[in-house]
Amino acid sequence: MARAAVSGRLTWRVGRLVEAQRETATARTLVLDVPGWPRHLPGQHVDVRLTAEDGYSAQRSYSIAAPADGDRVELTVQSVPGGEVSPYLVDVFTIGDPVEVRGPVGGWFVWRPDATDPVLLVGGGSGIVPLMAMVRARRAAGSRTPFRLLYSVRTPADVYYADELRRLARDDGGLDVTYAYTRAAPDSWPVPPRRIGVADVNTAGWPADFAPACFVCGSTGFVETVADILVALGHDPRRVRTERFGPN
Repeated sequence: MARAAVSGRLTWRVGRLVEAQRETATARTLVLDVPGWPRHLPGQHVDVRLTAEDGYSAQRSYSIAAPADGDRVELTVQSVPGGEVSPYLVDVFTIGDPVEVRGPVGGWFVWRPDATDPVLLVGGGSGIVPLMAMVRARRAAGSRTPFRLLYSVRTPADVYYADELRRLARDDGGLDVTYAYTRAAPDSWPVPPRRIGVADVNTAGWPADFAPACFVCGSTGFVETVADILVALGHDPRRVRTERFGPN
C-alpha cells in the first residue's frame, strides 16, 4: 500500500527478512527483524526503501499487518505490475536479505486496544492489511470490544489471511466476518458478485446509534463509496476514519 513519504525525525533502520508466507498468487506476508524498532499501533504504516548497486533508490509505504512484537515488523505486500518495489518484495526478496525501514508512521488511522466502542472494519482488496493488525491486536490484548469486519474481494482466491480469518470467525464470538465478492463468488454463495453497496454495509455493520468507530481502507473509489454510505446511514463523519492506497 503506497502513500506519500512522511518527512520528519523518523529514522531509517536496516531490517532483515526472517519469515515469509504467500497469501495469494500475487501477495506475500513478510516478517522483518528490525533492531531498535519502536512500538507501533495497529493501523500505522512504514516506509520501505530499496537501493540498487548504482545508488538509485525507491521507497514506498506499506501498512503494518500485526500488532507490536518486539523488533518484529510484519507487512503484507501486493505485487503491482511495473512497480519498482512491490515485485521485488513479493517475488525476489529472500530470507536474510536486508531492507531499509522507517517508521512507524501515522496517528489518525489507528485503533487502541483500550478502546471499548464497537468497531466496524471495511476493507477492499489489500486494504485488509491494517484492519487485520487491529483484529490481531484485539485478540492479543484479550479485548472484548465487539468487532465486525466487511471484506470486499474480487474472488475467493484473492482473500488474504483466509485460514486465520476462518478460525477467528469460528472461535471468537466477538468478531463477525462478512465477505463481499465482486467478480466471482464461491459455489452456493447467496448473492451474485457485485460491488459493495448500501445493503452490504447496512447488514454487516453496526447501527449508527451504536456510535461505532469505523475504519475503511482500500482504493480511493472504494473508500469514498463506503464512507458516503456510512454517512448516509447516519454515522457521524467524525467517527469514520479512512485510508487509501495506490500503485507501488
